[in-house]
Amino acid sequence: MSKLGSLGARLHHGEVGYDFVKNRKIWYGISILITITAIVGLAVRGLHMGIEFQGGAVFTTPKNMSVSVAKAEEYAEEASGHDAIVQKLGDGSMRIQVAGIDTNTSDKIKDTLAEDLEVDAEQINAELVGPSWGEQIANKAWQGLGIFLILVVIYLAIAFEWRMALAAFVALIHDITITVGIYALVGFEVTPGTVIGLLTILGYSLYDTVVVFDSLKEQTRDITKQTRWTYSEIANRSINSTLVRSINTTVVALLPVAGLLFIGGGVLGAGMLNDISLSLFVGLAAGAYSSIFIATPLVADLKEREPAMKSLKKRVLAKRAQTGTTGESEDVAVSDEEYGDEPEDAAPAVVGPRDRQTSRGRGRPSGKRR
Repeated sequence: MSKLGSLGARLHHGEVGYDFVKNRKIWYGISILITITAIVGLAVRGLHMGIEFQGGAVFTTPKNMSVSVAKAEEYAEEASGHDAIVQKLGDGSMRIQVAGIDTNTSDKIKDTLAEDLEVDAEQINAELVGPSWGEQIANKAWQGLGIFLILVVIYLAIAFEWRMALAAFVALIHDITITVGIYALVGFEVTPGTVIGLLTILGYSLYDTVVVFDSLKEQTRDITKQTRWTYSEIANRSINSTLVRSINTTVVALLPVAGLLFIGGGVLGAGMLNDISLSLFVGLAAGAYSSIFIATPLVADLKEREPAMKSLKKRVLAKRAQTGTTGESEDVAVSDEEYGDEPEDAAPAVVGPRDRQTSRGRGRPSGKRR
């Protein structure tokens, strides 16, 4: 078995682990710092909206142009009086974007560009995008995002509970804010492809979060009937048991996206790939982080405020003080008698992989006592 596979098995069985929940204030601080940086970048630099959102014209030159990108950008800005974005395409042609111009102006700019680039005006293809169409696209994107978030919160509140729904919502907002902030800081153009990428990463982030929540829901069933673990400790076990799965899922998803971003957009110069690949790359990484370090620790914080969980924690700590054990040492080898306040014929309320192993070692199942 590989080292990673062996580590995953040991994490799942509770033999090793890292206390994510105990150190949650560190993760909260890191997230707050990153989020503030993203918000400042967004406020100072703003988003560089693509021509699809603000309207304008796109000019495509003939193939194998000898003019440099910088020179073509200079020509376009002089001809239009607006900022221009020039991209070198794979076949040697250029894509020149100029925002905020109408049909009459685009014809004049086309003629001027043809003269400066020393090509026939008929060889330059011009496409005009109206600002009203871009505004509709932006509104539809916001509507889609809002509907998605509402449906997610409703589903999680029904399938799990409102605390998990709230934690998942906070994690999604965290991912969106960081991704949008990175776009502002890097200065990449925001296009419909960016919006598609943004909505896609929310699904990945939610998937990792739901996997941990499902494990947590299963392990905390009838949690108050035992005095072995607190809610936060079981939440931490849930993170560790799904940790390798989350890492594998994220890495497998990031590899092809990294190829699009760094090879397709960087090496091959296919700039349009950056629109969707950057949002996917940043969003997938942020989603994996929030699922592990934000969502579940936040649920534990909210649950520990409940009177029942406070009472459970007092009983657990009191029992440990009486027996001279800690949460970690109890997890290594615990006999049935340590479930002191459970009925004689009841199964342990919280059953993990370690419990099943211990029971099999005594030659009987982990169910009812005989």
